[in-house]
Amino acid sequence: MYNQPKENYYAFAFGLQIESEWPLPELIHAEEAKKADVTIKVSDLTNEWERHEKECNLVITKGIVMFKIDHTATYLVKGGHTIVVSPEVMADERKVRLFLLGTCMGIILMQRNILPLHGSAILINGQVYAIVGDSGAGKSTLASALIKQGYRLLSDDVIAVSLDEDNVPIVSPAYPQQKLWQKSLDYFGEKSDRYSSIFAKETKYAVPVHEYFHTEPQSLAGVFELTLKKNGKVRLSEVESLDRFRLLGEHTYRQYLLEPLGLLEWHFTMISRLLRNARVFRIERPENEFTAPIIMKEMERMIVKEDCYESEKRFV
Repeated sequence: MYNQPKENYYAFAFGLQIESEWPLPELIHAEEAKKADVTIKVSDLTNEWERHEKECNLVITKGIVMFKIDHTATYLVKGGHTIVVSPEVMADERKVRLFLLGTCMGIILMQRNILPLHGSAILINGQVYAIVGDSGAGKSTLASALIKQGYRLLSDDVIAVSLDEDNVPIVSPAYPQQKLWQKSLDYFGEKSDRYSSIFAKETKYAVPVHEYFHTEPQSLAGVFELTLKKNGKVRLSEVESLDRFRLLGEHTYRQYLLEPLGLLEWHFTMISRLLRNARVFRIERPENEFTAPIIMKEMERMIVKEDCYESEKRFV
């Protein structure tokens, strides 16, 4: 059961200063700010929830999104600056945080016109590459293989992409933690008893990566989509033309919220500008094989090739 803290928590994530009444130990601690970008409050939302007509435990009105996770909490996200959480009695604190840092922050980013992509973001040769894909495609496993190779993590799960004054896409770091399934830990020869599950009875684990975390915003150079196939070898190819729009649309975090929030036009414009500076690739891999080391080498080869091409252009 959750006990109201005596003091607020101050943290930094997704390029935002956060002040929270709910503990967020995963985040990087920050000093108290005069004015937080995002405030997380704990309050009873029972009456607010009951006065709305609901579909699938979801309410969307102008500037507000409310949703309920059974046996966990009701959440309200407003205006890109406020989250209210109403935890249920005996709720698992880890699961409450899971939706605060996932769905709630994804909505906050949308409301602030920051594109949330669903995947992992890794710093390679001074630029960020996003790894996206459907659930189970191996995004976090591949990111973990890259981290073990010496590259650095910016985000796992929600990737915050904004545009600078020159329309260059910039990724803001999230927080220094990965979420890995038991199977992924087994591949890397790691024991799950070193980590906490993301919530009770779940075989997905929170893996801290503080020493491998990059804390500064960095430009996004490319997106790699991981896809599964029955068998065959790993294949990497570039995605071109309109297929790039479809791919980034599908891998926008909680993309089903874009239309009811009136953000479809913004979303299309954002992706159009992003694609002027970032290339998109597709990686096909056999579903029942551990191919992360092979994929990593293919990615490195492609990135080195890209770096050489960009260097040559500067001398033309």
